[in-house]
Amino acid sequence: MPENPRSAHPNSGPSCACGSPTRSGAPTLAPPVHDPTFMATGEHGIEQADIPAGSFLMGDSSGDENPGDGETPQHMVTLDAFRIDATTVTNSAFARFITQTGYRTDAETWKFSAVFHSAIQADLADIIGPVAEAPWWFGIHGADWAHPYGRNSSLDGLENHPVVHVSWNDANAYCEWAGRRLPTEAEWEYAARGGLAEAKYPWGDDEVDARRWRVNIFQGQFPQHNTGHDGWHTTAPVRSFEPNGFGLWQTVGNVWEWCQDWYDPTYYAFPPAMSPTGPDSGTVKVLRGGSYLCHASYCNRYRNSARSSNTIDSSMGNAGFRTVERSKSR
Repeated sequence: MPENPRSAHPNSGPSCACGSPTRSGAPTLAPPVHDPTFMATGEHGIEQADIPAGSFLMGDSSGDENPGDGETPQHMVTLDAFRIDATTVTNSAFARFITQTGYRTDAETWKFSAVFHSAIQADLADIIGPVAEAPWWFGIHGADWAHPYGRNSSLDGLENHPVVHVSWNDANAYCEWAGRRLPTEAEWEYAARGGLAEAKYPWGDDEVDARRWRVNIFQGQFPQHNTGHDGWHTTAPVRSFEPNGFGLWQTVGNVWEWCQDWYDPTYYAFPPAMSPTGPDSGTVKVLRGGSYLCHASYCNRYRNSARSSNTIDSSMGNAGFRTVERSKSR
């Protein structure tokens, strides 16, 4: 599970996603074959937030951009009104999709996925080994959406946690079944800001501290020791902490969220002003929001404007998704 180097910046990590590996180039394993075409009959069941039409300044306003990520230049974007999930898709919601369709995720087809070293629940024989330049990630046979920490784990008690170990392919297949789509990167950032213009975080510009936990991120010394002072060592339930001004829960921290767009670090130089949908093509898809592994000393991407990316078949224990109501025009 080799890394996907993108930037020489010390905080960037392979493909970022707080150091998550890509699936590209995985040795000795044949790639999965997907033909997921479903009737839009799924029972989505996730609470919706109504996002008003409007304009906002997209991109880094605080000077915290990681070089190479392409968070600048800031640019004005105008969007139509849309409806988006108030939370990321939960394990229980994803389980309904699997039960009704029989779909197999990329992690299940590949028969392994990436698990953070301190969360592994697997027999020694299932441990493939660490990623070369991100040794806190281990390839684990049997890790998938229903076994998030390895073959010896389950979803007991995690029904209302975000589903993880889902690739962009998997998230898109769920959207087809539910008659929905993934948010564009611009929609995601506008919704995440919650109406606070140019704020660094969904709650404003105040930094995270132990007096008032606002987000599920890594505390302590990354990657060796997580104090868990925010109450969680891996994912938290989707309605933890406080929603933003639009009623969205945990747009930053907890899990990275797949977006519809192809990723290009130069895209902000000449973006459309009206409802941008990203480049026409690419090799990796956008991820937004950071995760429970983000830490200021390593991956400060738990910010509204932070960007990351990964290949469409990559899965890991800190990435999920939320969906948008599909309009007739899309």
